Amino acid sequence: MSTSHLLQYSRFLSFALLAGGLAACQAAPAPASATEPTTAGSATPSPVEESPVIDHEVVAIDGATVSLSDYRGTVMLIVNTASQCGYTPQLAGLQELQTRYAERGFTVLGFPCNDFGGQEPGSAEEIQTFCSGQYGVTFPLFDKVAITRGEPSPLYRTLQEQTPEGIRGPVRWNFTKFLVGADGRVIARFESGVAPDSPELIAAIEAALPR
Repeated sequence: MSTSHLLQYSRFLSFALLAGGLAACQAAPAPASATEPTTAGSATPSPVEESPVIDHEVVAIDGATVSLSDYRGTVMLIVNTASQCGYTPQLAGLQELQTRYAERGFTVLGFPCNDFGGQEPGSAEEIQTFCSGQYGVTFPLFDKVAITRGEPSPLYRTLQEQTPEGIRGPVRWNFTKFLVGADGRVIARFESGVAPDSPELIAAIEAALPR
């Protein structure tokens, strides 16, 4: 090979090696900065953390403290009741649900409340006498709860704030119904105008009953 050919070949080889080195540098990932925070293994928090209803303790209408964990495995229909409301006759329908499904792992829980129109002004004894005497209520009744006035009861704070989208939100009137599954989490909500014998409520209860 002539000297000129040898010189040209040497220049070509040097250029090829240089180009290959640049390509390798461009393909290699840049080293992570020591001060850059890492997100490996982190989880995005849910905007609303659901809370099981059975975590709460409540006061029965006779003054006894009741842990809702006692109802673990039971489907519950939690209702804010009132004795002087246009929806008060729903107490009869609620009792029918209690009679129909109690042996299948279901119960209604009645929470009297005077926050909506002042329609539950009576004492605990008066409420119990009215509900049992006028409507034959045998399902559990509890002490009056605050929902919109003052500090809401912890149970109703959970029902309004720590439930799935489409269920959470302010209680608007008496006889709002929250259906709670056997695991203690709220699975459906029915507003005041939904009667206890409505097909949608019956279907939801039957779908939630323990098998």
